[in-house]
Amino acid sequence: MVINSKLFNTIFQESINIYHIKDDINTPCPNPYEKGSIEHILFAKNWIDTVQWHMEDLIRMVDINPVDALKIKRDIDASNQVRTDTVEQFEDFLFAQYRHVKISPDARVNTETPGWAMDRLSILNLKLYHFKEELNREGISPAHFEKCKKKVDVLEEQYKDLSNAIDALLEEIATGKCQIKVYRQMKMYNDEELNPMLRKK
Repeated sequence: MVINSKLFNTIFQESINIYHIKDDINTPCPNPYEKGSIEHILFAKNWIDTVQWHMEDLIRMVDINPVDALKIKRDIDASNQVRTDTVEQFEDFLFAQYRHVKISPDARVNTETPGWAMDRLSILNLKLYHFKEELNREGISPAHFEKCKKKVDVLEEQYKDLSNAIDALLEEIATGKCQIKVYRQMKMYNDEELNPMLRKK
């Protein structure tokens, strides 16, 4: 199996395109890949990001009902927890994939794990999709088009750079030049024992 940024980007774009067929945050995730596979994890990860992207749009409506806004805010919080869990599933998969690699004595540890780099690439695919959508939106002014075009140019450069950086990191991990470590997010606010507001219950 070849694990690289091309695989990530292909599945992210597939997820984004399928979501926008209905463009509804309540659409269940139609993950077409076998559960436990890296493809399944990647599709699920981007689907979470895509739904959350649109929840973030909804909560910013100026005339939103405060009750609806609170529900969406709590849905975003819950989505963030699932997002974190999915990144950790991805990192567990990679850890198992590379568990037999002989680590070089002078192997470095990357400041960002492959999972969180993958997370940024997923979001970057979403940004590109929506900024390109703006370029094709009817009725926009030339000034708006130029503003969005400049942003697309920067995003495409970031997309290329991040994809290459992920590939380089994965290559270093596969050859033992970089040690892969699985870190867990030490979040407190969703834990009834650690969040004093929840503990009051």
